[in-house]
Amino acid sequence: MTERVQIHKTAIVHEGAELGHGVQIGPYAIIGSKVKLADEVIVEAHALVDGRTTVGARTRIHSFASVGSKPQDLKFAGEDTELLIGSDNMIREYANLSLGTVGGGGKTIIGNGNLFMVYTHIAHDCVVGNECIFANGVAIAGHAKIGNKAVFGGLSGLHQFCLVGEMVMVAAGAIVTQDVPPFVLVHGNRAQPSGLNVVGLRRSGLTQSQVSDVKASYRLIYNESLTIEGARAAILADIGDAGVKSKFLDFLAASKRGVCR
Repeated sequence: MTERVQIHKTAIVHEGAELGHGVQIGPYAIIGSKVKLADEVIVEAHALVDGRTTVGARTRIHSFASVGSKPQDLKFAGEDTELLIGSDNMIREYANLSLGTVGGGGKTIIGNGNLFMVYTHIAHDCVVGNECIFANGVAIAGHAKIGNKAVFGGLSGLHQFCLVGEMVMVAAGAIVTQDVPPFVLVHGNRAQPSGLNVVGLRRSGLTQSQVSDVKASYRLIYNESLTIEGARAAILADIGDAGVKSKFLDFLAASKRGVCR
C-alpha cells in the first residue's frame, strides 16, 4: 500500500469524511460525512459506510455491505449515535452493522480481527470482542455482548440483551435466548449446552491446569444440580486458577437473562 488515497471516480465521498493513508474506495461506494477511515481501510464497490462511524486500520468492507446504517429500532429518531469498529476486521458482502441508540448508550462497538461473513447482522448497541467469527446469515439482536473468539455458526441467532462469553461456540441454526458462559458449546432452538468448545480450548493457549479448571467450572454450573448462586459459591471455593475463576464469576455476576442450561 502507498500513502496515497485511491478513490474511484464513481464513488461518492461526502465532505467532512476523514480518510487515512492508503485508503481505497471502490466503484459506486458511498462514504458519509461523519465517517472516519483509518490507514489502509478498503471499501469495495457499492458498499455504504455512513453515520458517525469510525473504522480501524486495515479493515476491509466488501461489496454491498451496509456499515453505520440507521438502527432497526422504532424509537430511533435520528440522534447522533456511533459505530466504532476496530482494526483488521473483515466485513463481507451484504453484512449490516448498525449505529447505536440513545437508549442503549449511543454506541455499537466492534473489536479487532473479527470476520463477519455474508449477510451477518449486528444490531444497535451491541458490543463484540476480538477475533470472533460470524458465519453466513448470523443475526445478532440489539444490546448483546459477545466475548473474544466466540464463533457463531451459519443462520444462528442471538436474542437482544444476551451475554455470550469468551470462546463460546454457537452451532449452526441455533437460536440463543439466554446467556452462554465462557467456553461452552450450544446448539438447538432454543439453544442448550452440549459440552465445552473443545477445539477452541485446544487452540486457546491455556495450560492443562487451566483447562481442568474450565472443565470443573462447567461441571459445577451444569452437572451438580446447583442454582446459579450455588455454582458461583462453588466456583469461588473450588477453582484454583484466578484467571479461570474470574472469567466464570464475572460472567455469572453480569448475567441478566439467565444462563442457558
